[in-house]
Amino acid sequence: MTGDAGWHIYRGTGVQHDGIDRLPPPPPWRHFDGEILPGTEDAGTGVGGARPGTGMRAKSYRPDPNVVDLTNAAIYLRRPLLVTGKPGTGKSTLAHSIAWELKLGPVLYWSITSRAHLQDGLYRYDAVGRLQQANLQRLGQGGPPATDISQFITLGPLGTALVARPRPRVLLIDEFDKSDIDLPNDLLNVLEEGQFAIPELVRESSDQAVRLACEDSSTALVKGGLVRCNAFPIIVITSNGEREFPAAFRRRCLQLTINEPDAAKLAEIVRTQLGDDALRETEALFQDFLNRRDGADLPTDHLLNAVYLAMSGLAPDGDTRQRVVDGLFARPRPGES
Repeated sequence: MTGDAGWHIYRGTGVQHDGIDRLPPPPPWRHFDGEILPGTEDAGTGVGGARPGTGMRAKSYRPDPNVVDLTNAAIYLRRPLLVTGKPGTGKSTLAHSIAWELKLGPVLYWSITSRAHLQDGLYRYDAVGRLQQANLQRLGQGGPPATDISQFITLGPLGTALVARPRPRVLLIDEFDKSDIDLPNDLLNVLEEGQFAIPELVRESSDQAVRLACEDSSTALVKGGLVRCNAFPIIVITSNGEREFPAAFRRRCLQLTINEPDAAKLAEIVRTQLGDDALRETEALFQDFLNRRDGADLPTDHLLNAVYLAMSGLAPDGDTRQRVVDGLFARPRPGES
């Protein structure tokens, strides 16, 4: 942390606190006024619901001062954070660390593929399920009325993040390099306006709020078919630096590059994840990784895997052990990350 850490909402220490409650109002051009409807479920605390091990990674993550500073700038300015770095540098873990430390509930996760579209992140409408329910009703087999369209709509990760709540949710948009060429531009309006409409609900608009299922198994109330945030979500968008994004998209984000950890940082990671004895007992293995990493993109988790095997007593000796290490520390082929 820097000497000017007093303004930090996110500290990067792994210690939970209520610093988000002292976040000042947003700039006038980033003010959102979505109505917080009574009955919308709260996200809870911690990283419950995430896969095993996520909580430990979030608590033990120690970002560099530059990462902490730019993360706080994004939180203050209510802007997405576009995080670039090599695989294994902790880009995704940053989102979990923010959510853990600020007690903002489980991270909402949108894993990007080449087939991902904007609506995938906003909501899903099960038209086939609605038709099937209508057929069941005609056959006298009951169930929820097929005319109640809200039963067949589920908010996606981005849609869930934009539900009006007093505290922001954390959204991880992961591997954005893989996206279709149009997705960055498709996101511009939603990221700028902090809202989107669900046409299927707008057509049946009324003053009565409807309850929708959310990506994280919670529920939210939506009125008039419009989802509009009150607290802009903390959005972490990760990139491996494999492509250039449109200038209009980059202008709407704060850009952060996480550098490859040096030897001292790697040692701290090993101690944090595997204990103080791990580094002392695997010093040669640690140095071997540093030598092989020079000029190659070796993710940090390859080192952790090798140290774990050595510490567990499962690693074989002699030639077999060396083949295992060579496999773990293999240099990527050209074009691989």
